[in-house]
Amino acid sequence: MNMIHEWNTEATALDQADELRDFRNRFYIPEKNGKQAIYLAGNSLGLQPRMAERIILEELEDWRVFGVEGHMNSRRPWYSYHKQFCEPLAELVGGLPVEVVAMNALTVNLHLMLISFYRPTPTRYKVAILGNEFPSDRYAIESQIRLHGYDPREAMIEFDDMDDDAILRSITVHADTLALVHLSAVHYYTGKFFDVETITHAAHDAGAYVGFDLAHAIGNVELNLHQWNVDYAVWCSYKYLNSGPGSVGGAFIHEKHVGNGNIPRLAGWWGTDEDTRFEMHPSFVPTYGAESWQLSNAPVFSMAAHKASLDIFREAGMKRVSAKRELLTGFAERVILDAIGNRSDIRIITPSNILRRGAQLSLELDTKGNDVYNALIDAGLVVDWRNPNVIRIAPVPLYNTFGDVAVFGEELVRAIT
Repeated sequence: MNMIHEWNTEATALDQADELRDFRNRFYIPEKNGKQAIYLAGNSLGLQPRMAERIILEELEDWRVFGVEGHMNSRRPWYSYHKQFCEPLAELVGGLPVEVVAMNALTVNLHLMLISFYRPTPTRYKVAILGNEFPSDRYAIESQIRLHGYDPREAMIEFDDMDDDAILRSITVHADTLALVHLSAVHYYTGKFFDVETITHAAHDAGAYVGFDLAHAIGNVELNLHQWNVDYAVWCSYKYLNSGPGSVGGAFIHEKHVGNGNIPRLAGWWGTDEDTRFEMHPSFVPTYGAESWQLSNAPVFSMAAHKASLDIFREAGMKRVSAKRELLTGFAERVILDAIGNRSDIRIITPSNILRRGAQLSLELDTKGNDVYNALIDAGLVVDWRNPNVIRIAPVPLYNTFGDVAVFGEELVRAIT
């Protein structure tokens, strides 16, 4: 078919001009059917950096050689292991090093942030979320509402419309009773990148705190949380950050909050002032910065894989990653629209505005969606199915090629014909 030839010709030219093309060699590409898979599921689990194994083995060697003395004497001392991530994570979220910390897992960090920033009063007690938010966030927020003695049916405001303007209008309507706004910066189902800055300003104007889940945003889109005045953010690192299944998460707390010892928090020994930590004081004295929200010492082996990926991001730079993301998703959108033609039973539900989406395109299929998904899987692609009828693809700039997208288009044509 002529359009497939055109896709392949364009993909070849784009891959040759791609400044990031060599970064693909920094990752292991899984195999299917005896050849490299077309892996388009980085929004669920990123691929393994080749350096991850070496760094983990180095930590195992230092444990073997030093035992407990490795906390201070290993090549990357475990006592301060989390500190090496402050600058690279700050770059990825657009924050200051003092505002970020690698710790725990996403939902644990969300609970910690809700303890600090959901502070209901009899007149201001409501939390605003998306009506179709990722379930884990919803569960955490519902449980925190109940913890404070409120009924989620009364205290939870749900944005049923994902349009930014509709969200802003809803915030204004509920301004008098709103305590917190919590949203995903990039939506897991549609790939929509919300207007974080404008939503933050609206929430603050309403007298509420505002926080964001960056699970699908960090390492995917450019962020500027400090300048946007976001109160907090939380994330995982196993999607676009390529740090391994269940790897360490992270949190951002704005500079205006990190030195405020009056903010309630769940305290742990690792969040205490380092200068007095080993004096074993009976009272908690927080260290300065986001690190004061830490509960326990670093999970070193998880963080070793995290380091392998963050080193790649620092070298690639988010501006280049973001620029390629726009090109990749733009090419993917054209390919999908060509493949669909004038069919009305298949549609892209991800925003067409490249500035309002991440490295994801979601296809909604009215009929035979599972059949199409299975055909793509059988053809050697790795894509993602979300009930009830959506196939998500994530062309990730660090390791996906334009050729990958062209192959996807060719197999999509076969699957829907």
